[in-house]
Amino acid sequence: MENKKFRIGIIGCGGIANGKHMPALKNLSEECEMVAFCDIIEERAVKAKEDYGTPDAKVYVDYKELLKDKSIDVIHVCTPNKSHAPISIAALEAGKDVMCEKPMAKTAAEAKEMLEAAKRTGRTLTIGYQTRQAPEMQLVKKMADEGKFGHIYYGKALALRRRAVPTWGVFLNEEEQGGGPLIDIGTHALDLTLWTMNNYDVASVTGNVHYELRGRENAANAWGPWDPEKYTVEDSAFGFIKMKNGATIILESSWAINLVDTREAKYILAGSEAGVDFTDGVRINGEEYSRLYTKTIEMKTGSVAFYDGAKAEPPAFAEARQWLKALRDGTKPCVLPEQALVVSQILEAIYESYKTGKTIYFD
Repeated sequence: MENKKFRIGIIGCGGIANGKHMPALKNLSEECEMVAFCDIIEERAVKAKEDYGTPDAKVYVDYKELLKDKSIDVIHVCTPNKSHAPISIAALEAGKDVMCEKPMAKTAAEAKEMLEAAKRTGRTLTIGYQTRQAPEMQLVKKMADEGKFGHIYYGKALALRRRAVPTWGVFLNEEEQGGGPLIDIGTHALDLTLWTMNNYDVASVTGNVHYELRGRENAANAWGPWDPEKYTVEDSAFGFIKMKNGATIILESSWAINLVDTREAKYILAGSEAGVDFTDGVRINGEEYSRLYTKTIEMKTGSVAFYDGAKAEPPAFAEARQWLKALRDGTKPCVLPEQALVVSQILEAIYESYKTGKTIYFD
């Protein structure tokens, strides 16, 4: 693959494809080309071809027909959660490498089937947790891997919006998505936390889910009032996660909640040597010379008043770059399906704990 451009097919040409995947791949036009577009609404696939495709790119309404094209190397799955697993598995079995948008699948069982399909076919599968690529997340991960924080025994994964319920697409549809803010944005915060801690051995999960605000008419919301009749998912969800090594993780997620201090795709970590949060940048705290310290790491590179330095590559662009590099080099991508499976298992356990009123124990 050294001198060849990757030929990529896009399945699902809605919001996440237009907002993330296709612009990121277009930015890497020297390395790849988008040659096929599929959507159940044909007009969207046609528009995607016009905006991002090669002149001879093909348009489909049935992904199975797209997968018959043996010249396609890579598939990006950008559909609602319900169809992540069947499309990804079919693509892997058709000999394609797959980037599937987060979360891995609607259910943990489906996510496991995706992992098994990747192993069975020998193809590469990754999941679109692009927030790992943010410069501050890369920095803190490096610090954690180098032992800066010591043994990380506490984490708080934060995905809290005050009033930012997505009102387009199928976000409010439990059947299509499997849940609301927990599976939509809580999944990013949890992924970041587990990845930075490098801890995927779960002992138990206790969770609670709330449906307090979804029934309101004309509610204040970043994207305009939601339709209470269509809002079938939770507006907030919380989890208490115990790891097998004794570590504790708390997960907080919401689309609508009466909180002013809200943060999304962030975490707080406490280790035996130091802790970290993202208040006003990357903030490290600890103890030196019998005194406590708190310091903030400056992420900007500028040195003069009117210049902030070169801007970092957007996480979505960095995600696409490392993904194609991994395929070209034959190395592992940043997000492993084994890791994404654990995220899905925890999310599902929070929902299950709420439904049963019991703690969910992992084997």
